[in-house]
Amino acid sequence: MKKVYFLQTCDTCRRILKEVNLEGFERQEIKTSSITVTQLEQMYGLSNSYEGLFNKRAKKYKAMDLKNEVVSELDYRQFILDEYTFLKRPVFIVDSDIFIGNSKKEIARLKDRIGQ
Repeated sequence: MKKVYFLQTCDTCRRILKEVNLEGFERQEIKTSSITVTQLEQMYGLSNSYEGLFNKRAKKYKAMDLKNEVVSELDYRQFILDEYTFLKRPVFIVDSDIFIGNSKKEIARLKDRIGQ
């Protein structure tokens, strides 16, 4: 299975989607097609961390002052389900491997994995 979760209005997501060979990838735009509990559970199963899937750069993160709160794994899970901007993006799934976010290291790992 090959899938990518992304946000169309995110310049960084658009740039990465252009530089990665998306042949064979199912694409899900998370604003128009919300992440389901099952999909988030699958991501968690591959990453073992809701916090790792959580976008701490989101404007709502700062607005809600979450950095000064004690946030549990289950809280991170619920935040991601409630608000699409809380998913760190893009998220690529290639078989049993997950690639979360837009760091150069993570995108390089993805490209190595898909042979690009």
